[in-house]
Amino acid sequence: MTNTRHMADGLLIVGSLRQHVDRPLATEVPVALVYNGLCHVVMLATPADIADLALGFSLSEGVIAGPEDLLDLDVVHLPEGIEARMTVTARRFAGLKERRRFLAGRTGCGLCGIETLSAANRNLPQVGAAPRIAVAAIRAALAALPDRQGLNAETGAVHAAAWADVEGRLLCVREDVGRHNALDKLVGALLAAKTDRAAGFALVTSRCSYELVEKAAQGGIGLLVAISAPTERALAAARAAGVCIVALARADSMIVFTGAERIV
Repeated sequence: MTNTRHMADGLLIVGSLRQHVDRPLATEVPVALVYNGLCHVVMLATPADIADLALGFSLSEGVIAGPEDLLDLDVVHLPEGIEARMTVTARRFAGLKERRRFLAGRTGCGLCGIETLSAANRNLPQVGAAPRIAVAAIRAALAALPDRQGLNAETGAVHAAAWADVEGRLLCVREDVGRHNALDKLVGALLAAKTDRAAGFALVTSRCSYELVEKAAQGGIGLLVAISAPTERALAAARAAGVCIVALARADSMIVFTGAERIV
């Protein structure tokens, strides 16, 4: 079983009390995504659900257009990290080589490896039909999420991305030290399960940044709920792609920034 946590000794100070404690820490390891033998990206990630991460990243970054472009996927654990070795179609691999980039991703990174300003402004696909969601369903998903964040409950150091149905029932939750990785893992899991992305919404435990909107649009997610605020660029991208954004979501309040007609 993949070890997603380690123990560390620390000195707990509470008032005048000092006590040594064992504290669980989230594990992050280098993960290399390799396409047809070519290493495309190395990122730091939580070493769980790597197949979901590889599939979700491949779609959200435009390496593939759909699961049918991914011919093979093998997750290999090495002493220095993890490799997700994938085989994509010749057409997709040719496109990848044209815009080939080497980068070292970090958990807080947004547009790592983009070589030109124009490459940072790619057109996003229009998201298709999205359901109308009740405020009560969003509140139900928010209330249920903490109990599904097992790793964060232990470590306090990871983000989550979750998928809920129209009633607010959580169907899938993925955790990672990086908010982008968590959403990529969720997108990959939804693709692998052939989940209808027009029959629910995504919830993220982070700010609503541009790249999260980008990944949602690429993954066919039409409604994204975030517990923190969006950026201006994120909202511009959401309007262009037809993604409904609900942010600063709390049990007693939330702000609908785009697609308000979808919230009832």
